[in-house]
Amino acid sequence: MGLTIGVDIGGTKIAAGVVDEEGNILSTFKVPTPTTPEAIVDAIASAVEGARAGHDIVGVGIGAAGYVNRQRSTVYFAPNIEWRNEPLKEKVEARVGLPVVVENDANAAAWGEYKFGAGKGHRNVICITLGTGLGGGIIIGNKLRRGHFGVAAEFGHIKMVPDGLLCGCGSQGCWEQYASGRALVRYAKQRANATPENAQVLLDLGDGTPAGIEGKHVSMAARQGCPVAVDSYRELARWVGAGLADLASLFDPSAFIVGGGLSDEGELVLEPIRKSYKRWLVGGNWRPVAEVLAAQLGNKAGLVGAADLAREPDPIM
Repeated sequence: MGLTIGVDIGGTKIAAGVVDEEGNILSTFKVPTPTTPEAIVDAIASAVEGARAGHDIVGVGIGAAGYVNRQRSTVYFAPNIEWRNEPLKEKVEARVGLPVVVENDANAAAWGEYKFGAGKGHRNVICITLGTGLGGGIIIGNKLRRGHFGVAAEFGHIKMVPDGLLCGCGSQGCWEQYASGRALVRYAKQRANATPENAQVLLDLGDGTPAGIEGKHVSMAARQGCPVAVDSYRELARWVGAGLADLASLFDPSAFIVGGGLSDEGELVLEPIRKSYKRWLVGGNWRPVAEVLAAQLGNKAGLVGAADLAREPDPIM
């Protein structure tokens, strides 16, 4: 199929990269992320044109945070950009003169990991991204499952606690309120406030108060054995594992791939997730247990996955 370009729309920059059929990034081009919807379309086109210089490109895949229709053309809703029923495919195609597909960014990252990262060799995998929030993707039978309307795998908004914590989506008790980077910091602040004598290492990394604790401080303190930081990771893992056990009951994958910023902590977060997952898994002592693997592509997964999905046939056909 030739070379394609993947586009990753971030909060501060838009990155476009030329990707070959083996998942190798041959060149990249980055531009700042503007603040208005129309300016973002212009920036995407600029990034694509910058990346394609000197390459023969057959298509473009765009990873967008939000609800994307099954036809891979329109963003129904984006939480961080004022896109509402935005015909993104049509607009970018008009600017760059190439076939364009639009994918949910977590789906794109999941596909990248499945095809070129931790999921290689698996037919059925579930990916979750643990970052500021919680996203994911479903690959069953070697196919990305988007759902009838295209908006499947919004795992972060599974209701884990009836009438629980208020979520940014407007609902309550969503999984990402208990299993995400934000949740980890909240756990650490609560514990440091309750037992400051057990949080001295953690507090010293910030401004000396629970309010000054940041995610990076929790990671650093946990690696130094700080009781509050370690316990905060355990609480995070408890909720992640419980959610994975529910997903196992639904999809029965051979592996879960854990990506996002928190996965960079490796076994500090993965080992307690594995223990929690098996604890909550129904019949866990008597059934095959899916592997829980760390993502391998890091922040390249979305770009690589979006580029490769530009080669995939239209899922409606």
